[in-house]
Amino acid sequence: MGGSLPAIHALSPHPEGHMTLRVRTTLSGGLLLVPIMLGTAAAQTTAPTIGAGVLVYTQYGIQFNTDSVTGRHLNAFDITRAYINVTGKFTDGVGIRVTPDIYRVADGSLAFRLKYAYATYTPEKSPLTAKFGLMHTPWLDWEEALWDYRMQGSMAMERFRSPAAAGYLSSSDFGAGIDGKFGYDNVNFQIGAYDGEFYSKPEGDSYKDIEARASVRLLETDDHSKVGGLRITGYGGFGSPTGGGLRNRYIGMVSYKSKLMTLAGEFGRARDRLDNLAPVTGTPTPPAPVPQTDSDVWSLFGVLNIPKTKAALIARYDRQKPDVDISGNDQERFIAGASYQLTPNVRLLGDVDSFWNETGLYTNAVNSTRTTGFVHMQFNF
Repeated sequence: MGGSLPAIHALSPHPEGHMTLRVRTTLSGGLLLVPIMLGTAAAQTTAPTIGAGVLVYTQYGIQFNTDSVTGRHLNAFDITRAYINVTGKFTDGVGIRVTPDIYRVADGSLAFRLKYAYATYTPEKSPLTAKFGLMHTPWLDWEEALWDYRMQGSMAMERFRSPAAAGYLSSSDFGAGIDGKFGYDNVNFQIGAYDGEFYSKPEGDSYKDIEARASVRLLETDDHSKVGGLRITGYGGFGSPTGGGLRNRYIGMVSYKSKLMTLAGEFGRARDRLDNLAPVTGTPTPPAPVPQTDSDVWSLFGVLNIPKTKAALIARYDRQKPDVDISGNDQERFIAGASYQLTPNVRLLGDVDSFWNETGLYTNAVNSTRTTGFVHMQFNF
């Protein structure tokens, strides 16, 4: 979800689709006297562009394994995300975006929070855009644009849990940074400084995270977007959690995207250490320190757009080794399904999402949900 503020894009995999309302100021020639003189030019103003739109992910899911408490295959309709987008482009290269996020919380209710709220500045004819506020982080927005099926669920580096009991990455955080692109996106990058506590909570101490991504197109295809073509892409994130320690992330990816297909392979290494010093130690029951832990994450995914149809096939395999120094603790996930573009604003996806771990031991909560069939709908307007 990075880069400069987008134009309208039906069925974007992240909350960027919007309708556009233009407000123009015109001067009636019948009411004004315009002197026509040699060397005199009429003054021109650029009207602001205000956009508003909605993107919703909804689904029906059924568990293939029975719940040990009820003895039934639990199933439910749900709304997993609802984004309300307000964007604006103004004179002198200034832009804004505000995106509230409606999501499901632990007690089962739907809650309302800010996902994005930032300003941008792009100097005239410059390949660089400065951003400030609650904004995209460098990796996940770019990867979600490549995968194009965010409605199925989050990406591997966000879905797997770190030693801090949270995802390794977040798609949004408070900070400031720069986006850049050169040669029609043959090279694009994003770099920024962030609080590092993700967008769901405020900064807890003085530490900041530095994150950066760069992507280079090695071969052109008929997809000329920021993720199109044969590419190599790298990411690095360096910081400390609240209470001290390490929170470092390294990712490398090779990807290919055309109008026919998408193929990608990713490897990520995470290094975490939780010292849990002040202010964490001031809590009523401070957690114990966590020693340095290295984790590995692999992700392979592909999309085949069936020619001359509105249908596509998708598949994804994710694997996590939570601690490289401990054997027999790998966790794996496989996703396979088919999608159909019902209208320019509505996409359907049916898939099976299966999770398993190397030990073969599961709690009831994990076992009952680890293989689930879904029907997803994504719509925007």
